[in-house]
Parts: sequence; C-alpha cells; structure tokens
Amino acid sequence: MAGYLKRLLGALGAYQIAGILQKLLAVLLLPVYTGRIAPGGYGVVETLATFVIFVSIVARFGIIESFLRYYFIDEDPARRDALVRRSVTFLLATTTIVCLGLLLPAAPLAHLITSERVPGAFRVAVLGIWSFTNLELAQAVLRVDERLRAYAVVNSINVAVTVAASLVLVVGLNRGYEGLLIANYGTSTLVLFGLWWHLRRRLRPTTASPDPFRVLFRFGLPTVPAEASVYALSVLDRQYIVHSQGAASAGRYAIALKVAGAITFIVMAFQYAWPPLAYSVTDDAHAARLYGLVTTYYALITGWIVAGLALEDRFIIRVLTPHPGYFGAYRAIPWVSLGWALYGLWVVLLVAAGRAGVTRRNFPAALVGLVVNVLLLIALVPRYGIAGGGLALCGAYLAMLGVMQLLIRRAFPVRFEWRRLGQLVVVLGGLTVSGDLLLPDAGPLGVASRAALFLALPVALWLTGFVNRAELDQGLAVVRNLRARRGAA
Repeated sequence: MAGYLKRLLGALGAYQIAGILQKLLAVLLLPVYTGRIAPGGYGVVETLATFVIFVSIVARFGIIESFLRYYFIDEDPARRDALVRRSVTFLLATTTIVCLGLLLPAAPLAHLITSERVPGAFRVAVLGIWSFTNLELAQAVLRVDERLRAYAVVNSINVAVTVAASLVLVVGLNRGYEGLLIANYGTSTLVLFGLWWHLRRRLRPTTASPDPFRVLFRFGLPTVPAEASVYALSVLDRQYIVHSQGAASAGRYAIALKVAGAITFIVMAFQYAWPPLAYSVTDDAHAARLYGLVTTYYALITGWIVAGLALEDRFIIRVLTPHPGYFGAYRAIPWVSLGWALYGLWVVLLVAAGRAGVTRRNFPAALVGLVVNVLLLIALVPRYGIAGGGLALCGAYLAMLGVMQLLIRRAFPVRFEWRRLGQLVVVLGGLTVSGDLLLPDAGPLGVASRAALFLALPVALWLTGFVNRAELDQGLAVVRNLRARRGAA
C-alpha cells in the first residue's frame, strides 16, 4: 500500500509542477489582463474554452481512454509501440476532419456558442480543438511510461511560452481576449509538434500488431457519452449564463473559475496520475482498499482548500481584479471550487468501472447529472445569478456520484471510509459556513480572522480523531527519514 501511495504522490508532484506554474502565473497576471479585458471579453474566452474541450471529448471517440487501459495489458515493447502509432494516427485523422467541418460555418457557430459575433476568435478555438486533443494523447504516452520529468518539462515549456505570448499579444499589441486565445492554442500547437518529434521512434511503422480497433472501441466508445455528458455540465452552466445573464456575467463566472484554479490543478493532476497507477494494481482486494484510502485523503486536501477559498473569496477578488465589474465573481467561488473537487471523486468511480469492465454504466449516471444540472440552472440562476450556476454544478455532481456508486458497487466494491468522509463534511463544512457568517468580511481583521480559522481546520480534524494511529506512525516515520537524510547530507 505504501509503495503505491508513494508512486501516486510522485506522479502528482510531476503533474502538478506545470499546473502550479500555470495557476500561479495566471493568478499573478489576472490584474494585468482584467485591467485590459472587460468582463464580456473574458466571458467569450471561457465559453470558447469549454467548447474546445467538449468537442475534443467527442472527436477522440474514446481512443485515449482505451490507450490508457490496453497499454498495460500487453508488456511486449513492439506491440506497445504499435498501439501508440495506431492511436496517434487515428486521432490525427478524426480531429482534422472535425475541425475542417467546423471552420466553414464559423460566423453562425460563434454567435450560437458565445452570443457574440466573433468568427475570428472561433477559428482560433477550432485550432485549439485540434492541438489540444492530439496533445492529450501525446502526453498520455509519457504518463503510461511514468516519464515524469519529461512530462513536467514539456508542460512547463508550454506554460512559460503561453504566458510570454499572452503578454506580448494582450499588453504589447493590445489584442485583447483574442490575444489570449491565440497565445494559448498557438503555443499548444507548437508544443504538440515538438512532442511528436520527441516520440518519433515510437511512431514508426512496426511489424507488431496491436489490438484491433473493434477491441479498443468496445472499451473506449461507451466512455464518450458519459464523459461528454459530464463535461457538458461545464458547458451548460456557461451557456445558460452567457445567454440569460449576458457576456459580462459569464466573465465574472470565468474569474470565479480562475480563482478555483487552486482546486482544478489538483483535480487535473489527480486525473492524470490516478488511472495508470490504479489500473496497475493487480490484486482486486488490495485495489479496493487503496481506492478507498486515496479517496479519503483526496477529499481531505481538496476540502481544506475549498474551505480557504470560501473564507477569503471577497478579499481574493479585490486583490486580483482592479476592474470593479468583476467583484461579484466572489459569490460563485465556493460553489465552483466544491464542484471541481467533487469531479475528482467521479474520476475514482470511473476507474473502478473501467477496472470492472462496466464502462457502459458511466453514461446513465452522467445523464442523471446532466438532467439535474439543467433543472437546477433553471431554478437557481435567475434567483442567485452566477452563484446559482455553481450550486447547480455541485448538485449535478452529487447526483452523478450517488447513481454511479449504486451502479458499480457490485461489480467492484470500493472500500470507502464513510465515517471519515462524513467527518470531513461535518467539521470542514460546519466551521467554514460558521466562519463565513460570523467573521468580518472586510478590512485587515476580516482577512486575519478568516486565515486563522483556515489554519485551525486541520487541528479541528486532529482533535476529532480523523487521523488513525497507523497513519500517524507512518507519517512520523517519514519525518524521521527526512531528518536522517538531511543530517547525513
């Protein structure tokens, strides 16, 4: 168990390096960008960004998911290389066809998606679909080989060049929100070409024969409706807000999501690191215990960060967005942060379904979440604005998780630690809500008192017996080993 957790932490560290850099720079540059881009412009950027990912999910036909699953079934290097080449070739063909089809009606599609007439920005987003999807698969090759350093280097270069290009285009050339789109997707395209060159030996034709497409599609295609439905939650809230509340409200919602980046980079790193490790555990009983333990500590880390964002949301927005039109974004921060954290739990259940070979059960659960999301958006957004969008997202994920657990619990019963998960909800949730209602929400005293409560949350968990004796002993052993290494050095 300890060995698997060490591998997971090592992978998370590698996947987080670029994520930390990206989120840190994004936060530091928010005052620069929001001083030059009005809320409506940010609304267009984020609406197109969700469109890019949604189309990407459909256009890859589940081939990336199949690649991740079947790469570990056959240990023959030649057959693995053949699987890499077949997957890359297939995805290159499908994304090229899809993107060419989207370019023709750019003007009407841009208005349909963003409620604004921005065909030029839409065409940049279509390039993003092509580069983002193919880059996902190229990065997956590094992930399955656990080439953590290479993965970190590639993504760090991507982030650094994107930021530099954004500053030139937005600040230097005054290209506004279009500059952000060009910098993001143009850089991803260049990085994709570089990564293909790096992997060129694995893309050469071989005599080995990988699993036929019908085998790959049997696993991958059933994941597409489910994954598209899940991601449609992110599309629907922004589409509903941009068309019912306007592009400026969509821009404020986008800023709330940017602040929630403290959660999203952990969730995305977990999404990348967890499946290869989880599938590599051969013993089902051992896997069931590991999945449950990882879920508990994932909920601990993300729950604590969500609490901090909820407590300090007003102060964060005041610091990061000098444009007064963005201040209302704070109302959505707690809910979109919690929604992203719940998505990480969905990843755990998806892997459990994949391990049991019941991926067809993903879609009914995702469909329930989609229906709940639509109903909650209609009910909550007119009354609560962008906060209603975040609340709808949380409600949809909770519904999805409940249905998914019911559908797969017999196929692969994960040993969730329900007592400790409930303890997290009661302690973290109760103290955070109490602090938000009772503590000052302005001035230095407000910042300090809320920060003090945030730091006290782990102590409250400790006092209520969250950490068991075995875990405490393991943690102390790790600390002693670190001290011994420092002393030897």
